[in-house]
Amino acid sequence: MGNDDLAINVEGLTKRFNGLLAVSNLALQVRRGEIYGFLGPNGSGKTTTIRMLCGLLTPDGGRGTCLGYDVIRETRQIKRQVGYMTQRFSLYEDLSIRENLDFTARIYGMGNRRQAVDSALERLGLADRRNQLAGTLSGGWKQRLALAACMLHEPRLLLLDEPTAGVDPKARRDFWDEIHRLAGEGITVLVSTHYMDEAERCNRLAYIAYGTLLARGTVAEVVKDSGIVTWMAECADLYALGSQLRGQPGVSQVVPFGNVLHVSGTDAALLERAIAPFRAQAGCRWTPIQPGLEDVFIQMMEKARDNV
Repeated sequence: MGNDDLAINVEGLTKRFNGLLAVSNLALQVRRGEIYGFLGPNGSGKTTTIRMLCGLLTPDGGRGTCLGYDVIRETRQIKRQVGYMTQRFSLYEDLSIRENLDFTARIYGMGNRRQAVDSALERLGLADRRNQLAGTLSGGWKQRLALAACMLHEPRLLLLDEPTAGVDPKARRDFWDEIHRLAGEGITVLVSTHYMDEAERCNRLAYIAYGTLLARGTVAEVVKDSGIVTWMAECADLYALGSQLRGQPGVSQVVPFGNVLHVSGTDAALLERAIAPFRAQAGCRWTPIQPGLEDVFIQMMEKARDNV
């Protein structure tokens, strides 16, 4: 794949704060027009990476391009073509929806300000609420307003930092429907999230912990490359079963999922030996299953913690 096919193409990206390594030698390639999931625990370096990509932070090391522009020398050009949605709602709560969008359009120096604001209001379903103060909006409506502000200047790349945190399931689904529509129009989207169902809606994804890239690829590739083997256990007393399984040789994680347990390890034979006595117990049913993203990422977290 050539550089012209990549909206983001960076390598060796590194950032320190007061001597603490926040992002370490990160390489990231995002194709134009795709939805790329960026996952990792709190403090993993996701926000720092996003801010380096859009020119708000200067890397201490590394090189690369964003939308074809150098991430160190051409940050002004990048900012003009990127929409960045921060974790926290960053618009003015004492201004109306329309006033916030108009103010944002002024910041961008847009000549067609009125037309752009009206278009954004219609596109995100905000027209009927245009005069409502932003501070009175629910989380889902604030999210729509923030996305509308990001889209005013018609960016080619959206950088969305945990955009659905704290909103209800329907608002999350509506937001993702809009994201897929934008991607269908050719806009590239890099989105950080903690939700596994959202990660599965991405074309590809990357997972980082403690500033280090641990995995990347499609969901299927990430799950396959993890090497994790998972069994699902159904039993009357899941708590007692889980307590007995934890710490057994070959058992790396035991995670309750509703009325079942997911029991995982990276050595299939060793895991089967570990669970064999429990499979013989009356009233328990064991089934080998495909590990999910959550199983994979919990495993990665454990490995990353061991390496700190």
